[in-house]
Amino acid sequence: MTFRLLSLLLFTPLAFATEKTLPLWEFGVGAAAMRFPDYRGSDESSQYLLPFPALIYRGNKVKVDRKGMRGLLFDSDRVVIDVSLDGAVPVDSDQNGARKGMPDLDAVFEIGPSLKFILLDSDSVELRFNLPYRYTYSSDFTRLDSRGTLFHPNISISYRRDWSLGMTLGPIYASQEYHDYYYSVPADYVTATRPAYCPDGGYSGMRYSFGLSRRYNGFWLGAFIRYDDLSDAVFRDSPLVTRESSMMGGVNFAWFFKRSAKRVRVVDEVAN
Repeated sequence: MTFRLLSLLLFTPLAFATEKTLPLWEFGVGAAAMRFPDYRGSDESSQYLLPFPALIYRGNKVKVDRKGMRGLLFDSDRVVIDVSLDGAVPVDSDQNGARKGMPDLDAVFEIGPSLKFILLDSDSVELRFNLPYRYTYSSDFTRLDSRGTLFHPNISISYRRDWSLGMTLGPIYASQEYHDYYYSVPADYVTATRPAYCPDGGYSGMRYSFGLSRRYNGFWLGAFIRYDDLSDAVFRDSPLVTRESSMMGGVNFAWFFKRSAKRVRVVDEVAN
């Protein structure tokens, strides 16, 4: 499960734009069933069934909502600067055929600023151009190692009514250091079917994400799919890439049963 999903598991439903007062925070519990590849380009995947805490927080500078968990650095009618988070869980290489005998992959954390331009924001449709730039680190929880950078310019559009539909698409670019962590094969780990390989930095594939959600009273239901096209990625020739695409998806359910007495004015969500 990616750390982006951890923020998704804490987020609130998509909704249509209106101005009203809502609780400063809401808290509940939920569960998610998900399927993820071991890493982008792997033909092996894992399934997860996870409980999670569900949180909505509508602060002025820190928000946890339908857009994920973020810290607002600047916010205007048309431009938003916030903090972008992402990452990936560790991989046991002995459980992955392409990486067998190689070092395990530690958990990866990504953090950095994101510049967002609001191109359209009506009662039912929001269109954004997003420019997230993230620094990446791997950790076994005893040490932290830098793994380069990622840049993912993308267009996102959401349609908000009783059911809310969101779509995001855009290319990913990553540094050589990032690609090296996932796709290089040092000489010590060469086998008869796994030649030495050192990837370049640059184009890292095209990403398409789709989400569907609805909130009704204190309950929320959501589903998502993410597809990565790696056919022209600079690391495509790595022996660790065993398929030219990656697909992940899942369904989530949450029940919010605690709310703050304090209420705040919002303009971009409703509670059904």
